[in-house]
Amino acid sequence: MTQLTVRREAGIWGRISRLDLLLVLSTLAIGAFGVIMVYSATKVQLMHAGISGYYYFERQAIYFALGVVVMVVLALIDHQRLAHFAYIIYGASILGLLAVLSPVGTSQLGSQRWFQLGPIQVQPSEFAPIGVIFGISAYVANREDPLDLRAVITILLMGGIPMVLVIKQPDLGTGIVIGIITALLLVMAGVPARYLLALVIIGVVGIVAILHVGFLKSYQLHRLLSFLNPKANASSFGYNLAQSKIAIGSGHIFGVGLFKGSQTTLAFVPSQQTDFIFTAIGEQLGFVGCAGLLLGYAILIWRLWSAMRWSKDITGTLIVAGGLAWIGYSVFQNVGMTIGIMPITGIPLPLISYGGSAMLAFLAMVGLALNIGSQRARVRA
Repeated sequence: MTQLTVRREAGIWGRISRLDLLLVLSTLAIGAFGVIMVYSATKVQLMHAGISGYYYFERQAIYFALGVVVMVVLALIDHQRLAHFAYIIYGASILGLLAVLSPVGTSQLGSQRWFQLGPIQVQPSEFAPIGVIFGISAYVANREDPLDLRAVITILLMGGIPMVLVIKQPDLGTGIVIGIITALLLVMAGVPARYLLALVIIGVVGIVAILHVGFLKSYQLHRLLSFLNPKANASSFGYNLAQSKIAIGSGHIFGVGLFKGSQTTLAFVPSQQTDFIFTAIGEQLGFVGCAGLLLGYAILIWRLWSAMRWSKDITGTLIVAGGLAWIGYSVFQNVGMTIGIMPITGIPLPLISYGGSAMLAFLAMVGLALNIGSQRARVRA
């Protein structure tokens, strides 16, 4: 192999040539589809309110474009360089969560989750999973000895602190996501089975305690449990789920068409451009549209799994594993809550739901996976 070939293989063009094309295409397709669905879910309502029908569309398109730039940059920067700043990334996420709970944070509808920067809102909790993934991955990678009880407790604290801060906002859905990520990283890090069993028991007891000691606010508890008996709460806490099922069911096989559908155009489903956007997809594009989207997610998750397998170091493996847990669970939870098989929690549908912070965070995670997955050529050589 000539020196010129080596340079090309090691340089930026070499990295680009090794990027997972299927992961790139599935991500771009889902994100572009999301921009269209945000537009379709909001245009008619905005026009009825005397606002430009392009209001959400333009912003979501900008968020998506910025996110793609972030994805590309992270795909081309060696993740080992970023790993040197892992604790800084983790610390910055904690500071952001603390700051948003202070007077500088913005409160809306009983929640304090945002920084208001002129016309832009930034939601630190959407970036918190990345901080947790980097922090735990670095801690595990820097240890020379197998994980003992002290290490397990340290990892639990690293995940538990941001989880509590997020739930305090309150943002129960993202708090659960952080808990899921922490649990999976513990498993991937090789925690002894006896500790995992103890953690499962403690987790079950903790969930029961949380449901009975008043840790959650009343409305949070009712929203969580409303899916168990939606008909009994159809006019109150079960309203979202009842309207969601009507919207998705009315789409039948092929849907009623973009910019159509009474549930969507008349806004019977709250938050349908954010947490409940899957209902607009179900009503307007029917079973075919929903199945197509889920197929796109299946491809994306499969390629994340492949990137995790291709990683040549524990840091990369854990980073992609955390991203896989984050994106995979978010899809399952979001879709599940709209059809009544999961509790209603505020988790965005990855790359689809309206929101700049979530879009940037998910695309950043895909960029990291592309970076780590690009090592496959070097591993196989």
